[in-house]
Amino acid sequence: MFDNAIYILSVGTSLLVLFVIIHMLRSERFKERHAVIWLFAGISSLVLSLFPSILIGLANLLGFAVPANLLFFVSLILLFLTALQASTELTKLEDNARVLAEKIAILEYQVKALEKKNNNDVG
Repeated sequence: MFDNAIYILSVGTSLLVLFVIIHMLRSERFKERHAVIWLFAGISSLVLSLFPSILIGLANLLGFAVPANLLFFVSLILLFLTALQASTELTKLEDNARVLAEKIAILEYQVKALEKKNNNDVG
């Protein structure tokens, strides 16, 4: 009875996660390139929920004493990759913001110079 409840809960949770990821993609709350890792995690979670023997076999093959430890390890790697991707995107955005700020400063300087020249020509 307890095993069936855990099975149903894990499959239901996996389906809910996939639904949320797909909904966020469709509502354009994040782009496809950011969803790849999350879709992989959701699909993997669903497959492992439907077929728990795969997780047990992988844990034994890789030398994990407890299959849950393999899940924690893979989750840690997934979170690391997500943080790495976010850091890369943040670095690009910071560089773009700096370049735009520099261009705006140059344009403001040019506008002021033209206004000054125009005021001198008029006066």
